[in-house]
Amino acid sequence: MPRGRCRLSAEMRATRLFFQSLSPCCCVLLVAQIICFEGDKQHQATQQLISLLFPMEKLESLKSAVASLSEISENEKNGFINLVSRYLSGEAQHIEWSKIQTPTDEVVVPYDTLSTSPDDPAETKKLLDKLVVLKLNGGLGTTMGCTGPKSVIEVRNGLTFLDLIVLQIENLNSKYGCNVPLVLMNSFNTHDETLKIVDKYSNSNIVIHTFNQSQYPRLVVEDFTPLPSKGQHGKEGWYPPGHGDVFASLMNSGKLDAFLSQGKEYVFVANSDNLGAIVDLKILNHLIQNKNEYCMEVTPKTLADVKGGTLISYEGKVQLLEIAQVPDEHVNEFKSIEKFKIFNTNNLWLNLSAVKRLVEADALKMEIIPNPKEVNGIKVLQLETAAGAAIKFFDHAIGINVPRSRFLPVKATSDLLLVQSDLYTLVDGFVIRNKARANPTNPSIELGPEFKKVGNFLSRFKSIPSIIELDSLKVTGDVWFGAGIVLKGKVTIAAKLGVKLEIPDGAVIENKEINGPEDI
Repeated sequence: MPRGRCRLSAEMRATRLFFQSLSPCCCVLLVAQIICFEGDKQHQATQQLISLLFPMEKLESLKSAVASLSEISENEKNGFINLVSRYLSGEAQHIEWSKIQTPTDEVVVPYDTLSTSPDDPAETKKLLDKLVVLKLNGGLGTTMGCTGPKSVIEVRNGLTFLDLIVLQIENLNSKYGCNVPLVLMNSFNTHDETLKIVDKYSNSNIVIHTFNQSQYPRLVVEDFTPLPSKGQHGKEGWYPPGHGDVFASLMNSGKLDAFLSQGKEYVFVANSDNLGAIVDLKILNHLIQNKNEYCMEVTPKTLADVKGGTLISYEGKVQLLEIAQVPDEHVNEFKSIEKFKIFNTNNLWLNLSAVKRLVEADALKMEIIPNPKEVNGIKVLQLETAAGAAIKFFDHAIGINVPRSRFLPVKATSDLLLVQSDLYTLVDGFVIRNKARANPTNPSIELGPEFKKVGNFLSRFKSIPSIIELDSLKVTGDVWFGAGIVLKGKVTIAAKLGVKLEIPDGAVIENKEINGPEDI
């Protein structure tokens, strides 16, 4: 199907009449088939089909159903209807591949060219007093086998993500006598649990604010009605609409106006599980000096990051290009680390006044990401947006090409092994890379399903091995690690099916493939 704005030609009107003549059952089967597509084809096909089956007139009945939902606010209802309206209109940006340009160093600024931050502690205090730190805290730890917010998973020395974030900001506030507040954007999935946890920091040198991002009803594909209207009033009837919702939710919470009244100018937004996303005075100083309204931190791609969004110059503006926007014939080119050398870390710096101006003008119309799901056997659709896509709406928006050390996400237990090892140390809440490692990139770690859950992962190591000189590690099967183990070079450990393989205390394994005790 063609890209770009969906206009109802005579052919499409005829197609709509055809679809509307079908029974609801046939329509559902067609939608079910489309949901089996992958990636961009699915997004296009789903949007086109739904636009045909459920024209804009259907919005009135949807509005009526949403109006009766007592669980959400008027702002949430309006935001949701606005999102659905945009989706049904077929609104989409058409990217002309030939117009894409590589951003210059003025658009994506090399980190090394930034001016040093002020030496005078009083000037540093002035800088920091203009800053708010906001962590995206809506995710659960379920993929790593944990319950509750992901930010309460223990990372190192018994400290959680949230503990480390609080320690970092508390250290800044104490060192410079400033008042940098921490804001947690929760979802309805994490809010209640987070409020209980935050209470333990009441005596810390930090003010912690929380607010909820929007709560939208999942849409039933069969008839485009809200899932809660079908009697699904529990959490499964709802979804948080992606981190692109941060702008409106921050405004609707009243926090944005409160921070502006306190003289705050910028907010640093980052994922709570990115241990490298710490306050950077050089970046903050650069943005204030150059009056940049938006800054996205990008970093050089590796082969593990080829699907990540990248910054491009397009028709005189900087914008994010995601893989879903790339024509099929250019996907391999997009994944190349030769042409598109950087990717989005989702560390974002935003001017608060600019956020207020754009939200009030309803100008932040980021690309919509359709996310089909199935809930209790019912096929549903979630419409989401991403904060990075907002870059093109801000004035003087830039990227900064930062060191890889500012991107240290923990998405799986393989990442947890890295940060718990001797590859890193912990100082004042900051995770610092060990200078003893000569290789600038981290080892590649691949752990089998036996290690997927945090509890299982921890139980299989008496202590985390030394990996300072490790290039890659692949572990499969029922493998257990003793204490004081050293891994070097390329190591593969594969237990035979049904056999428990124990790596003994003090073992030094270098450039080996181990399938049994005899190989150690």
